[in-house]
Amino acid sequence: MKILLIGAGNMGGAMLAGLGEYDVTVVESWEPRRRELARLYSNIRLLDSIPPLDGYVVLLAIKPQSLDALKTEGEAQALISILAGTPLAKLREKIAAKAYIRAMPNIAALKRKAVTSVTGDASFKEEALRILSSIGKAIWLESEKQLDIATGIGGSAPAWMALVAEALADGAVNLGLPRAVSYEYVAALMDGMGALLEEEHPALLKDKVMSPGGTTAAGYAALEKGRVRDSFIEAMAACYRRSVELGK
Repeated sequence: MKILLIGAGNMGGAMLAGLGEYDVTVVESWEPRRRELARLYSNIRLLDSIPPLDGYVVLLAIKPQSLDALKTEGEAQALISILAGTPLAKLREKIAAKAYIRAMPNIAALKRKAVTSVTGDASFKEEALRILSSIGKAIWLESEKQLDIATGIGGSAPAWMALVAEALADGAVNLGLPRAVSYEYVAALMDGMGALLEEEHPALLKDKVMSPGGTTAAGYAALEKGRVRDSFIEAMAACYRRSVELGK
């Protein structure tokens, strides 16, 4: 399979790192970035402009505001777009392809641990999931509405988790723990909880840790006073509303 990656910035570059089994051509207009990619990858073809799309599976990783100016020729085997807030209908208007896929990875793609929301034409579902699994876990959704909802938990929540991590570290520093040690704890905590949550319901994990009258229960009560759960639920709703607005 021939893949044409259009745009090799942070997310496109992260995807490139996981595509070693494919025949990959990269379109990158910025010359310094092309030179960097040439040093990093000896097995890819680098172009400064978009070739005819015929025969390619196109991975579109440009900035959403650049889509209107994009000029293409030919018809791709499939288009996989990671453009935020860009619905399938608009992609169909701009680029000719036999199948259309919309995907929303997150920043953990830089470590090949992304969770990527995927929807679009079922005819290309399995191959799209295989390609996008190269940067982590890919989850198929049944509609663009579901993808807009998942944008919060998959695409935006890493920023919220970073806020939680920073707040936990700040709390530890406030009590006297060195900052470097605090961040080391938080990073290990996030990694370990991810592994546990793949196997057990979060409520059950919480109950295992929180013993009656203990330290965890005291901290949990403080979080409830601060309406932390409600704030996260509201953050998800706000993110969904904004995702819908961007798609109009």
